Amino acid sequence: MGITKSVAASAGTKIAPALASDYVRTVLDRAIDGFGPLRSAVSAADSKLVVSDGDVEMAIVGHIRLHTGLAGVQGFVTNLGGVATIAVTVPANVVGVTLVQCRLVAGVAYLRGYDLEDPRVRNAILACMLGEGVVDELVRKKRIPSSPMTIATSPVHDPGLDRRVDAEVTSELFGKVAGRRAATLIARGIPLLSGGVGAASDGMSTYQVGTYAARELKDRRRRRK
Repeated sequence: MGITKSVAASAGTKIAPALASDYVRTVLDRAIDGFGPLRSAVSAADSKLVVSDGDVEMAIVGHIRLHTGLAGVQGFVTNLGGVATIAVTVPANVVGVTLVQCRLVAGVAYLRGYDLEDPRVRNAILACMLGEGVVDELVRKKRIPSSPMTIATSPVHDPGLDRRVDAEVTSELFGKVAGRRAATLIARGIPLLSGGVGAASDGMSTYQVGTYAARELKDRRRRRK
């Protein structure tokens, strides 16, 4: 067990540099715009809207369900393997779950009438990914100014908030993924079990992020021309 802990800790020091401070913003851009076979967040949301016969709330439910499943698949795949694969699979898992959750929340924001090109909305999307409990704590500590809804609808964009939100999201996602992976390996040492834990954990956290975004980002469609 001591060896496993040592290896996990050593791998963590090698992983951190790979997660540059601007990686979250890059992933958010890709999630919104789409790339390769991955459709844009708007396209994915519109597809759910068509299936739901124009019912926005039903489309949001379907959008959350879709991305919960996607998160579970990537969580299973990126958590397979033993201790030796941590330095490769943990960053892949962090990027994978970030991409899925960014696309999910962006789709919810779009369906609710927000402009995805607005930097305030993009900060709100990332803030939603922190989850309600973390957001409330960060607001209390004055590390972010307010809730995602307030950020999205603030009178002006605060450029200084971009880096603060990026840093908090990076820290939160990496902490969850690396902590879960290390704990699973130390407790069991069974690669297949790690995949199952990864799938369940990423799926559940993505569902929670989606439902939080759906509660937090109030409908603004009537205000848009």
